[in-house]
Amino acid sequence: MNRTAQASSSTLSMFALIAACAAPAWAEVETFSIDSAHSFANWEVRHVVARTSGAFHDIKGSIAFDASNIANTSINAVISVYSLNSGLLRRDLHTLTEEFLDARNYPEIKFVSTRVAPATPDKGTFSGQLTLHGITKPVTMDYQILGIGQDPWGGLRAGFKATTRINRADFGMTKYTPTGPVGNEVDITLLIEGIKLGSDGQPWNAKAAAEEKTKVIAYPIATPPAPQTVALPAPAPSAQSPAAPVQTSPQAASIPPENNLQTAPASPAAAVPEKKENLEDQLKKKLKGLLK
Repeated sequence: MNRTAQASSSTLSMFALIAACAAPAWAEVETFSIDSAHSFANWEVRHVVARTSGAFHDIKGSIAFDASNIANTSINAVISVYSLNSGLLRRDLHTLTEEFLDARNYPEIKFVSTRVAPATPDKGTFSGQLTLHGITKPVTMDYQILGIGQDPWGGLRAGFKATTRINRADFGMTKYTPTGPVGNEVDITLLIEGIKLGSDGQPWNAKAAAEEKTKVIAYPIATPPAPQTVALPAPAPSAQSPAAPVQTSPQAASIPPENNLQTAPASPAAAVPEKKENLEDQLKKKLKGLLK
């Protein structure tokens, strides 16, 4: 449980370390991820007249480090209570019960930083809110910057140590208090290693970053469109030079229109006189026959 405070303090320590060693080179906020494989929250408590110790091995979190203004640095750390290891399984199971950590109801220890106060280039204090056993209390830790530098794989790492002391009764763990076999005060020591992250959220790599800066970006060259021929309209005739009259060939003029080529049908009036003459002849013939 004290380990949480350690984890958070370790994070803050790392910030201070980065500020002291690399602040001139960084102009913006850098993010570091706590490396769970190389970070530990160790605790030590009295047992009767001796001392018993253990550690939490699963610490996760991130550190937003502002080298130009360490006061703007922020840390968030989470410790899994189930990662407790005291070297004796029976003791671990007892510590995880409701008599102490009550891991079933409170499986995590959390720390959120609120203030960083460097005293020297590699030492100082940081404060924050520690949530343990469902109770949140302010905690202040002393930190020491252990170093910051490039690892063999091209990444950047920061290491620090932080220490504090808490009273377990302040966090609701009152079993065997005040004069029981288990002491009330718990000493916490955080050993934290952080890995710098890139803008993509993945571990930063010096070689990849250098290649990114020197990368030549090839932009496509646009091909200009082919020239187009534009047909200009003919100039309008001027008033001083009237257009020449259109000449028609004699043959074209002598050709009558298509309607004139049609022959009109014979008039029915021309046939009537012919019919009348036939009737007169017939009448004359009949009269001549009667007169006889």
